[in-house]
Amino acid sequence: MSRIAGVLRRTFGLVRNHVGTDHMGNKYYIIPEQKTWTGRLVRAKRMVVAANPTEYEYIEGSIPMEWDAWIRGRRREPPSIEELRKNESNRVQIKIKAQELDERDLVLQAKEYEEGLVATPTKTLAKGHAAATSFGKQELSEDPTSTANTFQPGSWMPNPKK
Repeated sequence: MSRIAGVLRRTFGLVRNHVGTDHMGNKYYIIPEQKTWTGRLVRAKRMVVAANPTEYEYIEGSIPMEWDAWIRGRRREPPSIEELRKNESNRVQIKIKAQELDERDLVLQAKEYEEGLVATPTKTLAKGHAAATSFGKQELSEDPTSTANTFQPGSWMPNPKK
């Protein structure tokens, strides 16, 4: 039975060769260039069978960038395990160095604030939008104004006619 299935797959162009698997369980295949039973030439294709086949479970980074480059044809050969490990260790080192640099920058910034070399960032106490005429003012007005999210029905009463 498997021999018949193999003949049918080759006949209808469904042959795919397993190239590799990444650490997340995604499997990568190549469908070589071949002729169909009608004589039509079908060019080679690269494909991935995701470990999570449902689209809504896909998150960025589900496919390593080395494999993504191979799938999109930006590289000829699939990535080796050694290359993947080396690139992952480089990424970890870069994250550690970036974190150390951020910590040093925060210490330097705090030191500059203490010495008065840099002005401390001011905090805005005024509420509302800067384009509004009442920006920063807490005056009550007899004129109706927009109260947006703070509106309470019946809180404004028109002036009695004189």
